[in-house]
Amino acid sequence: MAGADDPSGYVADEGLRDAVNVALVLGQPLLVTGEPGTGKTQLAFSVAYELELPAPVVFQTKTTSTAKDLFYRYDALRHFNDANIIKKDEGATLPVENYITYEALGRAIIQAGAGSEATAEGGRKPARSVVLMDEVDKAPRDFPNDILHEIEKFSFTVSETSETFVAEQSARPIVILTSNSEKNLPDAFLRRCVFYHIPPPNHEQLKQIALRRLTLHEGFPTLLDPLIEHFEEIRELALKKKPATAELLAWLRVLNQMKINEAALRQGQAEALAFTYSILAKNKEDKELIQSLRFKLNLPNP
Repeated sequence: MAGADDPSGYVADEGLRDAVNVALVLGQPLLVTGEPGTGKTQLAFSVAYELELPAPVVFQTKTTSTAKDLFYRYDALRHFNDANIIKKDEGATLPVENYITYEALGRAIIQAGAGSEATAEGGRKPARSVVLMDEVDKAPRDFPNDILHEIEKFSFTVSETSETFVAEQSARPIVILTSNSEKNLPDAFLRRCVFYHIPPPNHEQLKQIALRRLTLHEGFPTLLDPLIEHFEEIRELALKKKPATAELLAWLRVLNQMKINEAALRQGQAEALAFTYSILAKNKEDKELIQSLRFKLNLPNP
């Protein structure tokens, strides 16, 4: 049984699997949207696992991110300070390369290029990798447009050294982008991506996810159906923030560790669950609303 963070336990619906395969065939980035907690980020780790590749290289998008940040960082301040320290030494040089750190997609492209140091050492061949650009909708509006060429050609140039890196066709990185909404992304960028929206999992999918990702004590699996039904009822309430799959798994994990069983729920259903609702509710109003919903244990009588 896979652990909570084990990519082998990831459950993808047929539509998502098809979208991944289309992106692989076309060599295009896969843009995935969906509610928080629906498994967008975990998808990249699952793809890497299924293709027997190293764990994804992750780029955490920020509101201040620029296109260059996706490929490399140049530490101009440290370069300047070091230059001042040794400026009296005749003939001393400070190669600009010493102050460049390659990031996410930059590292992946270099690793996939035949002429890179990463592949030249030991005669290694260009290597493919998975790149996760998480929450790309957080970036400034210009960010997606500024990386159009690089995303399409899988190449980039370090302006400080004028060096250009190009990925080999056979080893191009697999790029997966996550977003809470596609509305903030420009059309030109969307046209260059394969798109898939992950819908909230249905009852049976939630059950399979729980069975694959949690180690449950004997007897607890029989409680999954009523507990998931209760979770689905909670999601139907007029909550400010609806709990997602991630919260369900955390809730079930706690109930399982508490050794909650059928007898305990029959004797004191509401009391047994009440204090665990803080896992599902993220504010006072939502918690009170959830607590007002009576839990029903829909199991056959013993």
